[in-house]
Amino acid sequence: MRLPVIVASGPSAASVPLEKARGKARFIAINDSWRLAPWADALYAHDKQWWDVWSGVPSFNGLKISGQKTDPALCLKLARINKYCNEILVEPDGTIGWGCNGGFHALNLAIQFGARRIVLVGYDCRIDRGINWHGGHKHGLPNKGILCVTIWRKVLDAQAPLLERLGVEVLNASPVSTLTAYPKVDFAQAVRGCQALAQQ
Repeated sequence: MRLPVIVASGPSAASVPLEKARGKARFIAINDSWRLAPWADALYAHDKQWWDVWSGVPSFNGLKISGQKTDPALCLKLARINKYCNEILVEPDGTIGWGCNGGFHALNLAIQFGARRIVLVGYDCRIDRGINWHGGHKHGLPNKGILCVTIWRKVLDAQAPLLERLGVEVLNASPVSTLTAYPKVDFAQAVRGCQALAQQ
């Protein structure tokens, strides 16, 4: 599997040259971040309300995955989420951990897709530099506060020992991220890694 890049919504995502890895990496965009990578391979958004606001994102041609049941006409894949488990799950296939946020869900999905090296973009896990790269959600969609992002950080960092046992390497290309368990890398370095991996 080509190196996956997961694009979350932290403000730092807007300054990352994602185009450099286009065609070299697999991309999973989360929520509105599909607008930063409209050519992504997959789009994950947990909330039914988000999919309703975007009418199922008809202009997005990749795999679309929701964490909640939506209108069947939108033709979305449904991720089964174990809301009682805040750990990355590898089985049963198709069931992922809760983890309190879409960034966790997308990471769990990438691992179930077979990824063993993953680059995170926009996983800032802080709001003092802005809520999202696109500003606050509109159309009645909720915006998360400091308590939520603190929980996200703790839950994501807590996965590091499990990911090490699974042989999964996670690289953090969000320079201002408050995550501490994953080494930070320059995105250009990640792109060079993509090129090397693609040649194997």
